[in-house]
Amino acid sequence: MRSFILGFLIGVVFLQTQAALPSAFLIGIVCLLAALAGLVAGILRHRLIKITGLIVCGALLGFCWAALFAHYYLRQELPVEWEGRDVTLIGTIASLPTHFEQGVRFNFAVEKVLPQKGVTPTIPSQLALSWYRPFNHQPKQQANDGVQIGDIGQIEPGARWRLTVRLKRPHGNANPHGFDYEVWLLEQNLRATGYVRADKASSLSADETVDSSVDVSLNNRQLDRFVFTFGHCVEAVRGWVRQRILAALPEKKYVGVLVALVIGDQRAVDQNDWLIFNRTGVGHLISISGLHITMIAGLFAAIMSALWRRSFFIGNTLPLRLPAQKAAVLAGAAAALLYVLLAGFGLPAQRTLYMLLMVALAIWTGRIASVSHILCIALMVVLLRDPWAVLSPGFWLSFGAVGTILYASVGRTKQLIDASALVPNTPARVWLDPIKNGAYTQYVVTIGLVPMTILLFGQISLISPLANAIAIPLIGLLVTPMALMGSMLPAPLSGWVLTLAHILVDWLATVLTWLSSFPLAVWQAPLPPAWTFAIAMAATLWLLAPRGWPLRWLALIGWLPLLLHSATRPAEGEMTVTAFDVGQGMALLIETSGHRLLYDTGPYYSPESDAGSRIIVPYLKARGITAIDTMVISHSDSDHSGGAMSVIKAIEVDRVYSSLSPDHRIVAVSPGHTRCQDGQSWNWDGVQFDMLFPAKHNYENNERKDRKSGKANTMSCTLKITNGDLSILLPGDIEKAQERQLIQDKGAIATDSVMTPNAPGRLKSTVLLVPHHGSGTSSTSAFLQEVNPSVAIFQMGYRNRFRHPQAQVLERYQQLGIRNVRNDQSGAILLHFGSTLDVTEYRQQHKRYWYGR
Repeated sequence: MRSFILGFLIGVVFLQTQAALPSAFLIGIVCLLAALAGLVAGILRHRLIKITGLIVCGALLGFCWAALFAHYYLRQELPVEWEGRDVTLIGTIASLPTHFEQGVRFNFAVEKVLPQKGVTPTIPSQLALSWYRPFNHQPKQQANDGVQIGDIGQIEPGARWRLTVRLKRPHGNANPHGFDYEVWLLEQNLRATGYVRADKASSLSADETVDSSVDVSLNNRQLDRFVFTFGHCVEAVRGWVRQRILAALPEKKYVGVLVALVIGDQRAVDQNDWLIFNRTGVGHLISISGLHITMIAGLFAAIMSALWRRSFFIGNTLPLRLPAQKAAVLAGAAAALLYVLLAGFGLPAQRTLYMLLMVALAIWTGRIASVSHILCIALMVVLLRDPWAVLSPGFWLSFGAVGTILYASVGRTKQLIDASALVPNTPARVWLDPIKNGAYTQYVVTIGLVPMTILLFGQISLISPLANAIAIPLIGLLVTPMALMGSMLPAPLSGWVLTLAHILVDWLATVLTWLSSFPLAVWQAPLPPAWTFAIAMAATLWLLAPRGWPLRWLALIGWLPLLLHSATRPAEGEMTVTAFDVGQGMALLIETSGHRLLYDTGPYYSPESDAGSRIIVPYLKARGITAIDTMVISHSDSDHSGGAMSVIKAIEVDRVYSSLSPDHRIVAVSPGHTRCQDGQSWNWDGVQFDMLFPAKHNYENNERKDRKSGKANTMSCTLKITNGDLSILLPGDIEKAQERQLIQDKGAIATDSVMTPNAPGRLKSTVLLVPHHGSGTSSTSAFLQEVNPSVAIFQMGYRNRFRHPQAQVLERYQQLGIRNVRNDQSGAILLHFGSTLDVTEYRQQHKRYWYGR
């Protein structure tokens, strides 16, 4: 059975790496081959052939199961022609809503689609919606029929609403080493995203128009307060518990941690706190983990066992009707199930629940089951329910941790216990034995997960053993039980208990902050290639082998390629440019053989995230890049400077060029800040960098203008980078006037280390970063003819509200025969400048069957 399940895992993983799904005919053929492999494994008695047959059979069936699952989920699609159009729906709030500064997000289960101009569109049954506050936000008024005007509605789980929405097909930023939002939506069965339309036409933004076929005056309204279903009841209880905790601890710093421990909702945990938790290796505790569920199940089982055994004192003979052991197991399993439902059914919680249920089943049926069989069955159930779970780091860490513990302890811990039986049972031994076992388990998990942690995150916490030794008992034995009790107790007891739990979390955070401040708290390395990971895993198994295994500590040598793997760089005389897919914004990483430059840092998304923290920093850390030589912030618009603070905070930056005002907060924290100006130039490893704009008089004119009437776009730092015969021009958001100035300017550009005034062809470049994302205010014909690029990079968001690129601008590039490459279609774009120019599109290089679906 274990061989079959491991094979099933291999098949599921293989399917998730495919660019396209197999046809129904091919799936049928594979199923027949699986049956044949299973038949061979059943007939032949040779152990090796039998195991091989079971693995092959499992792999083929796993491939087929994952493919069928994907076909079923992908059957619902939003028609392309209905993207961006008003649609009126009736449905229910199907998730716990998330409130943020601009509004609220929630999942919406569609029950009915109202006809639009006599046509009823095909809409997926599950949607991810946002309801934003109007731009001209005014205090809400209450209409006679209960609908709220001029503000968002009161969103509660289970409520039935009529909403007018605008939808788009699932789409996310596609970058190397980045979060895949599209497959996450597919896993959640959310087949379209969108936003709720405003109730009043006056609250629309300037670029939006009203669909005349839809009455938007009083369209969004609640129809029923609650629709009874099992899922709605679960979400309503979770919402009630969350509200109780928030009400008991208003404005408390770590209230989000307590919410995460009780209901698994981590969205209220501050990003700065996450940084500390991850640096100290305790991030796995700030959620409902397997440890917490096992603890709660054991607590309820112990209580039930004690009460059941003592039922004789109240005149009952319950143990004679049902053994206390079975009653305790039943109570523990029920408590675990309720807690997992409260947790939102996360992956670590699922794994623990299935293992506990298997143990309960084995005890109830009187069957003896090995721990490895239970783990494999839990693995199988997870894969059957969610084949996309294999794409989550939590899947591998969760099962990997348990598997490592089993490998290093089964058959050995028992020997230690038997040997300790020869020692008198003193009070010291009663305390020391659990401490020794706990320390050994922590050692095994820490050592065993090093290769996988480096593979998934590119870093390991060196202080994790010490931090976990403090955090595990504190969170597991004190904070979590107190948070659970506090969320259920009546006031004022609930407030007292939750306040005490918060004090403990605050104390723990103080200790963790101190630990994370050590320079060597984290060892960072690039994500390893497959061969170094395989060697490190083999070395780890050797290191954790039983005592007596020869030369165990020499296995640490196998870790050296993993830990000492360095970041890759372009070869001498070459250059690479990575145009990140950051949505509506700009961010490019330029690398030479010995230096790196970051041009712009992408947009600001929300108070909790920006392109720097979500895209650029994870990419740099995955590559093992810890320092940037120069950062250029073209201008102050948030779609260009929004991620700068996150990058400066996480990555060492030597110098910053920008056109920002001296009092700007980015300038205040920037090391070695310099105002960008034409005439600036430098040479890195044979690659020439020339700043072409703005000129000194542009700053003078800008200072004389009223800042409110001026546009930051007109001050965009324009940088030309030349490598031999190839070059790229980065103009930021310059507009027609600045393009004209660049054409006419009698500035200077460095050629062979000599400053040549009004150099002919100074703008001519092989690649052009399209000015202002393809806006109609830029990319004049004269400018394009002067630059004369072969390739144009369009950096903008999918179906952005500015409707970039403008149709006439795109046509202008096409008429000139310029190859257009767009982030919204290609994902991240990699350009390699060597003897020739090579352009690689991430969505093509890393093609997956869910892209564009």
